[in-house]
Parts: sequence; structure tokens; C-alpha cells
Amino acid sequence: MSMMRLIRGWVDRYFSDEEALFLLLLLVAGFLVVLTLGSILAPAIASVIVAYLLQVPLLALKRRGVSHLLSTVIVFIGFIVVCLAMFLVIFPAVWGQVAELFNELPKMLDKAQRLMIVLPERYPQLFSEEQIRTLAATAGEEMGRFGQRALSFSLSKLPNVVAILIYMVLVPLLVFFFLKDGAMMVRWWVSLLPHKRELIGEVWTEMDQQFANYIRGKVVEIMAAGSVTYVAFAIMGINYAALLAILVGLSVVIPYIGAAVVTVPVVMIAYFQWGIGSDFYYLVAVYFIIQALDGNVLVPLLFSEAVNLHPVVIILAVLVFGGLWGLWGVFFAIPLATLFNAVLTSWPRGVKAAHIDQDMSV
Repeated sequence: MSMMRLIRGWVDRYFSDEEALFLLLLLVAGFLVVLTLGSILAPAIASVIVAYLLQVPLLALKRRGVSHLLSTVIVFIGFIVVCLAMFLVIFPAVWGQVAELFNELPKMLDKAQRLMIVLPERYPQLFSEEQIRTLAATAGEEMGRFGQRALSFSLSKLPNVVAILIYMVLVPLLVFFFLKDGAMMVRWWVSLLPHKRELIGEVWTEMDQQFANYIRGKVVEIMAAGSVTYVAFAIMGINYAALLAILVGLSVVIPYIGAAVVTVPVVMIAYFQWGIGSDFYYLVAVYFIIQALDGNVLVPLLFSEAVNLHPVVIILAVLVFGGLWGLWGVFFAIPLATLFNAVLTSWPRGVKAAHIDQDMSV
């Protein structure tokens, strides 16, 4: 009997508020829609994110007295120009370095095999010749299979190309309409909500600020880390500087894990190009300085206290949401974890709690 009273008291304490129940239903429905229809809605989700980022220049133009329609057209044209520059300038250069890297992979593999052959002589207690031969053979087979998969292109992949082309037309079109009619869409959505929505408004206001700070800050961090890395690597003369810079820039999307993973190709390419020497040590030192400045200067400057989550919570959020929604889940792991934190913080503790606790203590 006491157990039933305990359960009833807990339910009354946390689920007696109708607004809270509606918020819970709204969140569950949203997660289910994204989980089941995420791949179908990917162009719309990407368009919403881009339009959200473009609100900064849009509002800046409107504050200067430019009309909403003209501001939308100017911002949209700027967005198209940036996209064309990426597709016509940056992507071809990076693709050329990727192709060059694939051509150099056999030489790198041969050098790695020669290095592994020496290991049994230097560390006989850790490595045997048979282990090294097996490892080298396995690595060669996997590298060959990877090369075949990367270079093969069949007609079965044509639908993916068609989908990409559709997205290239659909996403800019949706971005334009979200910029032009976004406020009207938000008003329509708000009109469908219950009149009593103080809790929903409180959570929405906090999350709007959190998402805005995080997304815009993360985009700035990606561009800053990638640009600084490219300039430093190009000055030092390392091969595939543009490709490594993009990897370093994208690595900031995954907190803690991304930097550790990208360190491997940076160190390996530096080693295969220069060996163990002064150039290798200088580049590794510069790379770790960039990572230290990113983590200890840039991130606090961009995000301040906007994202106040424990590192364990961040890593678990990356694993969970990344497993559910792939790259999008990884990118939005921190905002989604912040959403859960905001909901838990704002969740009402029923007014009956004191009376229930008093009755249970009797």
C-alpha cells in the first residue's frame, strides 16, 4: 500500500500539470518524427538550419532600414555565392588532394611495412615476426579493398547522385522561403499551441538562445580552426594541407573525440613525408598549439557559459544521438542534451508535493 502511495505521489508531483504533459507529448512526437522520417526530411531540416544561421545578416540589414523582401534577396544571393565558391574552388582543390593521397597510399603502406619489419628486432618481447607478417598482410588486403571501393562507381549509385542534385536545387529553394516567410510560419505554429503555454515559452526562449549561440558559434569555430590550420600547414609545407585543414575544422563538431581521431592522419602524413626529424616535431607542436588555443581560448570566447554540461554528459550525448541520427545527431548532440537539461530544470514540481510528502511521512 505504501508503494502505491509512493508511486501515486511521484506521479502527482511531476505529471499533474497539463502544460507539462503537453510539452512532454510534443517532445516525444518531435523525436519520433525525426527518428522515423529524418532521411526524408533531411533537405527541410538542413534548410531550417541554414536559414537560422542567416538570420544574423538578415536582421542586421533590416535594422539598417532595408525592407524584409530586399534583405531576404540580398542574404540569399550571398548564400548562393558562398555555395558556388565552395563547389567551384574549394571542393575541386580538396578532391585533387584526395586523389593524390590515394595515389600515394601504396608508397605509404610500403614504408609502414618496412617500419613494422624492424619492430621484432627492437622489441622482441612485444612483437614476433609472424605477428608482423600477419598484420602487414591484413593491412595490405584491407587497403586494396578500400581502394577498390573508393574508386569504383557503378550505375547502382546513380540514384544517390540524382538525390544530391535534387537537394542542390531543393535546399536553396527552401532556404529562400524560410527566410522570406519564416516569421509567418512561426506564428502559424504558435497559433496551434494551447493558450496556456508559459512552460513551453520558457523552454523555447532558453533553447532558442542556446541553439543560436551553439550553431553560430560552432560554424565560426569550424571556419576558424580550419583556416588557421590550413595557413599554418601550408607555410610549413606539409602535403595535403587543405584536406587536413578540413578534417581539423570538422573535428571540432565532435567534442574531445574529434581532435583525438584527427591527430592520427596529421601525425602519419607528417611522418611519411619527413620522418622523425625537426620538421615533424615542429608540425606536431603547431598542431597541438592550435588544438590548445581552440579548446582554451576560442571555445570559451564563443560559447562562454551557454553550454554548461559535464564532459561525460557531452560524450554520452554524442554517442547516443550520433547512433540515432548519424552526423546530424553528432552536430546537435550538445544542444539536444541542453534541451533535456532545460526541460528537467523547468519541469514543474506539483503544488501538492508538500501535502503528499507530509501524508507519506505519517
